[in-house]
Amino acid sequence: MPTEILMPALSPTMEEGTLAKWLVKEGDTVSSGDLIAEIETDKATMEFEAVDEGIVGKILIPEGSEGVKVNTPIAVLLEDGESADDIDTSAATPEAAPAADAAAEEAPAAAEKAAAPAAATPAPAAPAAADGSRIFASPLARRIAADKGLDLSTIKGSGPRSRIIKVDVENATAAPKANAQAAAAPAASASPAPAAAPSGPSADQVAKMYEGRTFEEVKLDGMRKTIAARLSEAKQTIPHFYLRRDIQLDALLKFRAQLNKQLEGRGVKLSVNDFIIKAVALALQSVPDANAVWAGDRVLKMKASDVAVAVAIEGGLFTPVLQDADMKSLSALSSEMKDLATRARDRKLAPHEYQGGSFAISNLGMFGIDNFDAIVNPPHAGILAVGSGVKKPVVGADGELTVATVMSVTMSVDHRVIDGALGADLLKAIVDNLENPMVMLA
Repeated sequence: MPTEILMPALSPTMEEGTLAKWLVKEGDTVSSGDLIAEIETDKATMEFEAVDEGIVGKILIPEGSEGVKVNTPIAVLLEDGESADDIDTSAATPEAAPAADAAAEEAPAAAEKAAAPAAATPAPAAPAAADGSRIFASPLARRIAADKGLDLSTIKGSGPRSRIIKVDVENATAAPKANAQAAAAPAASASPAPAAAPSGPSADQVAKMYEGRTFEEVKLDGMRKTIAARLSEAKQTIPHFYLRRDIQLDALLKFRAQLNKQLEGRGVKLSVNDFIIKAVALALQSVPDANAVWAGDRVLKMKASDVAVAVAIEGGLFTPVLQDADMKSLSALSSEMKDLATRARDRKLAPHEYQGGSFAISNLGMFGIDNFDAIVNPPHAGILAVGSGVKKPVVGADGELTVATVMSVTMSVDHRVIDGALGADLLKAIVDNLENPMVMLA
């Protein structure tokens, strides 16, 4: 029987992707482990390996196709002795198979006449099992089940990937849907859901505002679409609050210069950002209640300090995660961060390298930004926005006026996880670590 190759989920949050390039063509023989395609997610372009062996009988999704849903059949493998004529393409689009495919299940002699009525009568909405999982059934099977009052969740499918087809429903002995009328009553009496708030003018409306002006339309890629959607959601749904502090860096800069001189022989050069990562990681250990993430109906308190660091790339950003950052030396953190940043800019990070973490750092100081407010990246509880270090007049401990290198930071916090006093304790611990850098080596 032909084997379907499905659009893979290359990360836990991936719902769709772009089939960037086929590395095989129809008629090629592939073995398990062979590279067959390049899949572009919202974050990276990744190579996809075959898990079965056979002959590529048909490519269902052409390269360059965008928005291909996870688990959509993208190609079909044939075994020895099989031909492309054996391929059933009715399951090629599991999200919504065309009505023509449903008509194809009917008698061949009547197929031509049946196709039009089948298309004219819309199939019921795709059903779901009691546990919320998707039930895959052809449109014709759904219509027959609805006519007979059958519950599709009790029917075993015999089609590709256990898809329920016409013959399964016709031979079914499933019980009618229980309490269908009773279930419908509360739904009918329920108040209508409020209309969604307008999300701004449409693309056409915006373009109309600039009629007569010269502009270039830039198509959004997967990364930019994802950034726009997730950060819009984060800003609208996370109750942000902000804590600000100035940090005097002179002791850190002096200590850094000494360490770098000693590390020259090893080819290591520590950056201020390396110290910030270490300071945050240790602070999360000092204030463990703040080392947590929001998980919908609960808070997960983390044991290790996994710190995410924003890295700007062309067209967007990554937030690679340095795991167990509290346990690593400054030189190890520096080396790992350089490697992650380089591969992030080349879009070569694996999903597990940019997912997770409980807290993030976004440093725009190297771009001359004095201070800014960052948006919390869920499920993180907070993010530290770091500005540049600049010379400023300050009042010393004994009241004298002096000049110091001062760095402004703003900590954006998810109030569902961290309250004001707890956030203040965390920020104080970060400041103490950076103003007394030798403590971080103790």
